[in-house]
Amino acid sequence: MNKFLFIILAVLTNSHALADQPKDWQLGFQNAASETMRDIVNFHDNLLLPIIIAISVFVLFLMIYACIRFRASANPVPSKRTHNVAVEVLWTLIPCLILIVMAVPSFKILYKQDTIPKAEVTVKAVGYQWYWGYEYPDENIIFESYMIEDKDLKENQPRLLAVDNELVVPVNKVVKVLITANDVLHAWALPAFGVKRDAVPGRINETWFKAEKVGTYYGQCSELCGIKHAFMPITVRVVSEEEYNEWLMDAKVKFAKGVIEEDQFKKLASK
Repeated sequence: MNKFLFIILAVLTNSHALADQPKDWQLGFQNAASETMRDIVNFHDNLLLPIIIAISVFVLFLMIYACIRFRASANPVPSKRTHNVAVEVLWTLIPCLILIVMAVPSFKILYKQDTIPKAEVTVKAVGYQWYWGYEYPDENIIFESYMIEDKDLKENQPRLLAVDNELVVPVNKVVKVLITANDVLHAWALPAFGVKRDAVPGRINETWFKAEKVGTYYGQCSELCGIKHAFMPITVRVVSEEEYNEWLMDAKVKFAKGVIEEDQFKKLASK
């Protein structure tokens, strides 16, 4: 029994184990792994949710009150009132004030998301039908990331989320992501980081994140892009700076062929 309680406590206190992927029957957000996602969760839980609940309860009360108070049996002679100026002014002004209260902190979060700090790592994500391509422009690393089929999954690899080549970034570093697409609209989304940007052919969108916890985080294409839209996941592995430098050295060798082919393609295109 004590061993069982210890395991439960370890799981509950292991933050990145709960933050990396969705769970069965999950109702709320994934645990935040960046400051941006914490801001979004706080905005939702501490402001939007109470306001929405209060409005729902109030409207339900009005509906029940109106059904009972103005039912036909209690009012054999119906009212001929056509309008009430005070009520009309109130139901216009109060929703406006509620929207302003919601909009001000919302705009602050949006502005913070769109203001990209000085990047310490830059990554380019390119959406294809139906996989992702990644580039590290400063390191001359180019590779493609495909979903692992069910028959090839290893232990602890989540179905529809695991990929063959993960995007690797260092912890506590500002990562700028340049996002585009090669064919149709896609969207690069990672819930634990509070990141979602459309991938548009012929256009480069920018976003950023700063992962605070080491671990593996999962996302998916979030723009309907064709028959295999549900089969182009995003996997980001956050590691220590030392592990990241080691990965860079290995990746420059592992993905050298892709870089050479890209350079050859650019030379041919320029002729």
